[in-house]
Amino acid sequence: MHPAPPISAALILVPLLFFFFFFTGPVIAWRPWPNQSLNKTDFLFGGSKKYEGSSEFVQLKYHMGPVLTDNITVFPIWYGSWQSSQKRIIREFISSISAVDSKPPSVAGWWKTVQQYTDQTGANISRHVHIGAEKNDRFYSHGKSLTRLSVQSVIKSAVTSTTRPLPINPKSGVYLLLTSEDVYVQDFCNNVCGFHYFTFPSIVGYTLPYAWVGNSAKLCPGVCAYPFAAPKYIPGLKAVKSPNGDVGVDGMISVIAHEIAELSTNPLINAWYAGQDPVFPVEIADLCEGIYGTGGGGSYTGQMFNGEDGATYNMNGIRRRFLVQWVWNHLVNYCSGPNALDQ
Repeated sequence: MHPAPPISAALILVPLLFFFFFFTGPVIAWRPWPNQSLNKTDFLFGGSKKYEGSSEFVQLKYHMGPVLTDNITVFPIWYGSWQSSQKRIIREFISSISAVDSKPPSVAGWWKTVQQYTDQTGANISRHVHIGAEKNDRFYSHGKSLTRLSVQSVIKSAVTSTTRPLPINPKSGVYLLLTSEDVYVQDFCNNVCGFHYFTFPSIVGYTLPYAWVGNSAKLCPGVCAYPFAAPKYIPGLKAVKSPNGDVGVDGMISVIAHEIAELSTNPLINAWYAGQDPVFPVEIADLCEGIYGTGGGGSYTGQMFNGEDGATYNMNGIRRRFLVQWVWNHLVNYCSGPNALDQ
């Protein structure tokens, strides 16, 4: 039997007729995929993915599995060719998650919604997220085209390396594989910009929560770096200026946020998700895909900020600005973000 597929960083758009038939009102979570197809969970929940307003139709449930309640350590694995400036942007975003003194609206304020999720003992997701040891794989040890299983082989190489292997931390570690713009990963650009799952002991030797996120700058910026790039096949969509001057990496930031939020609340795919099928769960970031501000939904991102330099963002980090999608707040049953106009 094939292993269950990793969880994609976005759910696929549902046909408009189904949306109007089952749920009139809020628009659906959105990313400009070039080819759209359905899976079982999309069909059940597609018309209820909600955004900026409550939705009684969405029944996000806790399935009794563990969540990341201990201090979270992110272990970046830099696969391929990365510039130092690109690494700095990503490192600062991750460090900003716990930077509670950042200027509001802040990344730390965004994380407060994730913190509200608990395990069966009532313990909350940890407030502390920091960067641990890092690994560079600049020589493309597994090639420039990776399958979902070979992604796990890259992680195995990182944790079993003879020189400076990454620590083994199955309880609160997040192994974040980041592929450079010249690397293709299975399904990249077609219906995923990133995904998360856990490693198989038969491949890696351990069960470790991990995520993959790719730099789409060369392959599909109009999809995975939207709205900093717009696809040519959808007339009328206009790109906005990225806050850190790197379209591919700025586009990765929201996907990284998406995956870390879902890994923290559903690390072994048996904790927080909607739907009855754990193979295709609807998770806390899936429900708000493409929503960055008040009024967001469908192809409208919601209200964002424009800096004096013309760049678009919605929250502040330690020293930088970022555009990060909202996540589902299960206490009020709608998407939340620190830049909401009512906060």
